[in-house]
Amino acid sequence: MNKTSLQQLDYERILNTVASFAHTERAKRTILASEPRTVKKQIHHMLQEVKEAVRILEISSSIPLHAIDEVTAYIEQAKKGLFLQPAQLQRVLSFLEHCRKLKTFMKDKVSVAPNVANYVHAIGDLRDAEEEIGRCLRNGRIDDHASPELADLRRHVKIRQTEVKEKAEAMCSSKKLAAYLQDHMVVEKNGRYTIPVKKQYRSKVNGTIVDTSASGATVFMEPQEVGRLYEELNRLAAEEEQEVERILYTLTALVLEKEQDLNVAMETVHHYDVIFAKAKYGRSIDGIVPDLNEDFVIHLDAARHPLLGEQAVPLTLPLGNRDRTLIITGPNTGGKTVTLKTAGLLTLMAQTGLLVPAGEKTSLHVFRNVFVDIGDGQSIEQNLSTFSSRMTNIIRILEEADTNTLVLVDELGSGTDPNEGMALAQVIIEQLFAKGTVTLATTHYRELKALADHTDGIINGSMAFDVETLQPTYRLVLGETGNSQAFEIAYKLGLHPQLIGRAQDLSGSPAGKKTFAEPENMSQAQKQKYDLQMSVDKYQDKRRKKKEQPPIPQFSQGDNVTVFPHGTVGIVYKGPDEMGNYIVQIKGEKQQINHKRLKLHIPASELYPPDYDFDIIFKSVAYRKTKRVIERKHEEGTVLWEEE
Repeated sequence: MNKTSLQQLDYERILNTVASFAHTERAKRTILASEPRTVKKQIHHMLQEVKEAVRILEISSSIPLHAIDEVTAYIEQAKKGLFLQPAQLQRVLSFLEHCRKLKTFMKDKVSVAPNVANYVHAIGDLRDAEEEIGRCLRNGRIDDHASPELADLRRHVKIRQTEVKEKAEAMCSSKKLAAYLQDHMVVEKNGRYTIPVKKQYRSKVNGTIVDTSASGATVFMEPQEVGRLYEELNRLAAEEEQEVERILYTLTALVLEKEQDLNVAMETVHHYDVIFAKAKYGRSIDGIVPDLNEDFVIHLDAARHPLLGEQAVPLTLPLGNRDRTLIITGPNTGGKTVTLKTAGLLTLMAQTGLLVPAGEKTSLHVFRNVFVDIGDGQSIEQNLSTFSSRMTNIIRILEEADTNTLVLVDELGSGTDPNEGMALAQVIIEQLFAKGTVTLATTHYRELKALADHTDGIINGSMAFDVETLQPTYRLVLGETGNSQAFEIAYKLGLHPQLIGRAQDLSGSPAGKKTFAEPENMSQAQKQKYDLQMSVDKYQDKRRKKKEQPPIPQFSQGDNVTVFPHGTVGIVYKGPDEMGNYIVQIKGEKQQINHKRLKLHIPASELYPPDYDFDIIFKSVAYRKTKRVIERKHEEGTVLWEEE
């Protein structure tokens, strides 16, 4: 599919909305990378999946899905020989639990969603891995009873920790050290049990200084007797750490052992996440599964543009296989562009496996290509005007379109001279029609409306408009032509009736023109507005009259004229041209002079007889001789060259 066309139809915005319903990041990426399919069987299968998922959501909206990106990363980490940390194993355990819950959840959904509910059977039996990891983990750490050795080591560690604390407390209450202590309580510093000793007596106590108070008056010392107990404690802690690592390696190996089953489980969860994201979006827009056809039928039944929400007006568009081209007319803001976008976007959505917001009778053809030319395509980078850019796009469409292509064109031929634009629009429509392309085009050109009236397979459609309320009805009426309603809208908005009448005269179709009267009971503000409009109109009339030039004076050949500003006298040879310039012979030399610099001195009728040959004045002797020869007889090789 053409990327520009997808963008103009807001296809990417729809995908972003669908992705927001996904649970996992991987599913979001998959949805955002979606493209319309072109095989009817595949599309039908995707739509049926979503339809079944909607049925499941109607029973229960809470689907036990779990993030899968991190599990993939953990497997890669294990392959590198690195054991998984307890927190990572906890997430793997959570995924396994969700897989089990998903299988349980889908058990009773087979009757309403036979295909989707059965996908869960692809997930293998992972209960042994779930039970073993669950047995070894507790509160985010390796459980004491993960192995008998670990349980024994941790029991001895606790005993030694108690002995260390009791020894430190005994020294705090010792009368022998009472005079040296700042306080008679054990203080834990940096994970060590210390006693507070006055700075001046630090040499009186055997031990190691662990910390000093902020004032420096107290040092926190670990007594030598306590230090010896810590050595034993550290040895036990090291053995405990080794045993924990051994257990983590064992659990990591168990995860690797289940790699294939985990990958299948992750793929299944990912597929479920994509399907249910589409289903949730479909429910949010009250979507249906459209009928798919390969008969070039576009039948929209009460269709709504999904981005308009509650503001969308239902659109009905029955375009049959005999009619390949629809020309839509009507006023601006009447819904013509929305009609094009709705037809195109719903087609793309259906071919992506998404429900469409429409009635149950909706049927859509499966197109191989969708091309769009809507809106202002001005290209600053390529220095192309709006017309040039759009025409470049149209040319590309003409080159690539075929019988299995949907083309949507808004205001075809606009952006240039109306007559030329109309002609181009007509030949483009004719070419697309000849290629068998399904085309929906909007226009204001009357000639295109006439084309539809006289060509089988091309039909007219108009967007109804309520001129009383100045509101479009967004209702498409097939077989009828609409007009722009420009004069009616201008009148309703307050343009003076006399100005509208003048515009009707200038439009070139005054026959049957509608008469607009001044509104009754005008307010003072309205009257002032109307007076201002008419004063502007009178001023424009004055400017037009002021700019009107006097007619060009008509001089005859042989007229004797005065040439300003020097007052030279010349004889008129010929003229005037479209710019009012005459050829005047002055002293034997012909010059081009504008009529504004010429004034009649003596007319030719007073100087020469009626049959006077002016060649005597304006032509050379050689020219006259050759002319006489040719007039008398034919002479081989004689040519008369006209003299200017």
